[in-house]
Amino acid sequence: MDVEMNPETAPESVTANELLKMTSEVVAAYLRNNPLPAAQVSEIIGTVYSSLRALSDRNGEMPAEPLKPAVAIRKSIGDDYIICLEDGKKLKMLKRHLRTNYNMTPDEYRAKWNLPADYPMVAPSYAKQRSAFAKKIGLGKSGSRGRRASA
Repeated sequence: MDVEMNPETAPESVTANELLKMTSEVVAAYLRNNPLPAAQVSEIIGTVYSSLRALSDRNGEMPAEPLKPAVAIRKSIGDDYIICLEDGKKLKMLKRHLRTNYNMTPDEYRAKWNLPADYPMVAPSYAKQRSAFAKKIGLGKSGSRGRRASA
């Protein structure tokens, strides 16, 4: 196998010297446990170098696996809870959980999981309860209540 091990053509993500050093370490470890005829050593070196270089060319990125939610999306909304698709936890309010555990906004969460813009961040019964409480104390009504007279 003819593989050119030229330090000038090594990828930028791993320096040429690092690539050669990794190759020598891998080959040395392999040969310690697998004795080979001298004629095959250069083939092993070329194979290892090619493999490490190919991995380096990808900048360490592995192919993205399709996202798999902790629960089915349609089952993630219950009346008294909403289930986080990241970890499967049942919650009343999802926004704070996303921020503290995943440093994610609701919009980022919706985009990641392909959710509609109106996907709720709180359990439906909790939203109704908070709405009823707000109406009871007079929030959302127009009028002079709660406003200050302009000076």
